[in-house]
Amino acid sequence: MKTGIVKFVKSKVFSLVVLLAFVVVFFQLMSQGYSFLSGANIRSILDSMVLYMLFAVGSCLLLISGHIDLSPGFVGVFSGILLGTMLTNGIPWYLAIPACLVAGAAFGLFNAFLIYELGLQGFIATLATGSFIAQGLAEVVSSGRIVVITDPTIIWIGTGRIFGGIPIAIIISLSLMVIFGVILAKTEFGRSIYICGGNKTAARFAGLNPRKLAYILFAISGAFGALAGIIYSGRMLVANFTSTSGYSFPAITAAILGGISFGGGSGNMLGGFLGLLIINSFNNGLLIIGVTPYWQSVFSGVLLLLALTIDYFSIKNKMKIKSV
Repeated sequence: MKTGIVKFVKSKVFSLVVLLAFVVVFFQLMSQGYSFLSGANIRSILDSMVLYMLFAVGSCLLLISGHIDLSPGFVGVFSGILLGTMLTNGIPWYLAIPACLVAGAAFGLFNAFLIYELGLQGFIATLATGSFIAQGLAEVVSSGRIVVITDPTIIWIGTGRIFGGIPIAIIISLSLMVIFGVILAKTEFGRSIYICGGNKTAARFAGLNPRKLAYILFAISGAFGALAGIIYSGRMLVANFTSTSGYSFPAITAAILGGISFGGGSGNMLGGFLGLLIINSFNNGLLIIGVTPYWQSVFSGVLLLLALTIDYFSIKNKMKIKSV
């Protein structure tokens, strides 16, 4: 029992919980008449995390496996435009949604192809796929026009509430994060992600196929980007060319802040969730105390640099220990 407590206190999760508690206490004291911990504000924080959670799942899986994907935000833009265009042309939602998810997965597979078959760096390949190909195709599909969403089912997915007022979108995002967290922690597939991320050569000797795994994970990341685009369109009632384009970097920041290393092979979905909760709570707190929203990007950048610095020294320390 005592050993378990000591282990938890030394863990990254405990550090994140302490940091989250500090953020909460600080903004609660600074809110001056507006309770940071009010039910309405907590719902607001969770609501702001909905789309980021979807991007974070894909980011966590790929980072643990030793990869990075910068395209899902742009894939979400394409998915929203494709969805709106299909609905406008009379295609029912139950066909349009799967088509968008398949298209998202196809972008992910294309990323894996560029990396493994053409030998491109993941950072460059996924950025090109997203910011040029997916974004460009979105403009081609819609002829450069934004698309208004009027389908009641899509709107319900984006804005509907069940179980006494819980948003459908939050349930979807949280459920998927929990499911993939369990997959990472408790299944053979999850263990293979850690092994491939930690040492691809050792993974091959263990009978695993890092290339095949990468194709699967990039496809999942693309599909999650597409799902985020669908939900965004349902929430905003419109599909445009900026929508989810800026969501990938904050999701990656949250994953790294949550203890998932750029070097691969470590971290978990709970850490990614806590990292996301810290960032969104911090941004929400800044708004409450009257700091202009433009500073949110600055502070998010500082958090990313801090997380990367910590990750760098953590990897360096592990390498020293291994070499001893």
